[in-house]
Amino acid sequence: MKKDLVITFGIIILVIILAYGVISLRNRDKNVDEEVVKCIGEKAILYTQLGCHACIAQEDLFGDNYQYLNVVDCFYEREKCEEIRVTPTWKIGEDLIEGVNSFEKLRELTGC
Repeated sequence: MKKDLVITFGIIILVIILAYGVISLRNRDKNVDEEVVKCIGEKAILYTQLGCHACIAQEDLFGDNYQYLNVVDCFYEREKCEEIRVTPTWKIGEDLIEGVNSFEKLRELTGC
């Protein structure tokens, strides 16, 4: 009986810690500067694809400011994605940067 109570209490603590971690991750880039995101949108193209979980993670990093990015969905615009191997991919100048990237890294790569 006591062992079951300790296990239950441990599980509750674990769930609280995990929930806090998820909330922290979702809110970490909520302070993304709108003007900087607009600058990134002017200097970079984000290639995504419908059904891509990593693309959703990239979108979540920008929150409401995602609307200011220059996004091409390769599911609907395949002709624009001939050089794209995986999504998400960022095109900055002539460079293709594959995978989810942080706001700070994109800011650095674009000079925004």
